[in-house]
Amino acid sequence: MTRKPALRSPAFVRLRALPALRPSARRPWRRIAAAACLLAVVLAGALPAGAVVAVPPGNRHAEQPDVPSGAIRRTSQSRGTFEAKYEKIRDLIASNNELKGKIVKAARAYGIDPIHIVGALVGEHTYNVDALDRMQTYYVKALSYLESNVAFAYKGESVTDFVARPDFERCRSAKGDEALWSCRESVFNESFRGRTVDGRSYPDNRFGAVFFQPFYAGQTFGLGQINPLTALGVSDLVHAVSGYPDLDARNAPEVYRSIMDPDRSLAYMAAVIRSSIAAYREIAGVEISGNPGITATLYNVGNPRARAAALAADNRQRQAGGEEPRLPEENYYGWLVNDKLPELQSLLR
Repeated sequence: MTRKPALRSPAFVRLRALPALRPSARRPWRRIAAAACLLAVVLAGALPAGAVVAVPPGNRHAEQPDVPSGAIRRTSQSRGTFEAKYEKIRDLIASNNELKGKIVKAARAYGIDPIHIVGALVGEHTYNVDALDRMQTYYVKALSYLESNVAFAYKGESVTDFVARPDFERCRSAKGDEALWSCRESVFNESFRGRTVDGRSYPDNRFGAVFFQPFYAGQTFGLGQINPLTALGVSDLVHAVSGYPDLDARNAPEVYRSIMDPDRSLAYMAAVIRSSIAAYREIAGVEISGNPGITATLYNVGNPRARAAALAADNRQRQAGGEEPRLPEENYYGWLVNDKLPELQSLLR
């Protein structure tokens, strides 16, 4: 039986988030104007010409989809269980009023319900890594990255030089960081992934794993378990709303510091979730803000713009064939969030 737990109905567009901006003392109106313009780009399509279909609350799957073998292996190697890891992150949020306050503040600034941030935290720390017992540990690690000489590169070629190739010409007209890096990822997949180009072979692996994770391929970082490519994709939005410096792929230590710092990490989490909601509404005509399991799924799998475009294309074909449109479905990670939703909502009360 499909479960449909009760869910507060969050407003998708909350212009009241704008007062949370932190403009510079010298040119406040320029900062506010820039932020307003950027939010307009992110929210483009908030009122599209066609009807927007809302994803109902709850899980579409009666039983949890299969958990990937990698998550099972990581948990077994640590002699833990998913249930124990879930309880650990749940209890960390429940017992840390300062953290809860920061979650609510970040959610308010980006116009999303805080349950979306809680869901992403729970999913990441249940299936990917254990929650750290002390928040201070994240701050110490964040500072340590500033002293490293890490760079985003593959076989000596920096990612900034790589994306300057003519192959990426079409991406130069992209509006906003998310569209830009999503376009670059698509070009990498189409023209470089698993191929040999100009005498150099490229792994059959994700763009982010090849160029952006020099410490441990496939690993994410910090409280929000964010990878560097994802952070770069929402850097302009975070700069506009939260006032943190724009990230630059040429300055890898600063990128790592930003995603390791708990305060900044929450802003990036909120921005990623906000952008996913906007992408699905704008590109696919689907409203996902009322289903934390779907936003958690997208937080887990990434690249929401490409996934929204694929859903839109599929639904155009279905419509042409007289079929009902397909709605996004939760994966194993999002299923847990929806399944535990009443308990997770209680953490914020």
